[in-house]
Amino acid sequence: MSADLQWMILRNNSCCLVKRKAVRAFSREPNNLKGLNSFRFNGLVHRKSVAVEPKSDGKGVVMVLRNSKSVRKPARNFTSIELKRNARKTLSTIRKVIGEGNYRKDLKMAAIRRASAIIRSQKPVVVKKSRGKKKE
Repeated sequence: MSADLQWMILRNNSCCLVKRKAVRAFSREPNNLKGLNSFRFNGLVHRKSVAVEPKSDGKGVVMVLRNSKSVRKPARNFTSIELKRNARKTLSTIRKVIGEGNYRKDLKMAAIRRASAIIRSQKPVVVKKSRGKKKE
C-alpha cells in the first residue's frame, strides 16, 4: 500500500492522534520526530523513518532507523544506533547518516534539534552559589 493512501486513512483516524481546541493536532506515534500529525513526520506510513530517543541509562542518544527492505519482518524492521560520545560527535554522526547517507534529508534538521535537546537535558544542572550580603 502506498504511503499516500495510508496517510489518507490515518490522518483523521488514529489511536495516536491528540486533538485539542484551537491547537494543531499532535501525534504520539513512534518515529515521529516533532510529534505533529503531518505526512512528513509520520513514522508509520513511510518506508524510511527516523527516531531520536534518550538512552535508557540517561547518558547519550539512540537513533532508530527503519529498514526499507524489511517492512514485513518486524524483528528486522528497525536498526538502532547508540550514540554515547560527546555532543559534537553525536550530532555529526546523525548528520552523516541522515544527510550524506541519502536516508531522509528532509528530517535531518529535526533529528539534530531533537538530539541536541536530549543531550542538553542530560547535562547536570549547576547551582550558582549566592553571595552573602555585604557588611557595612
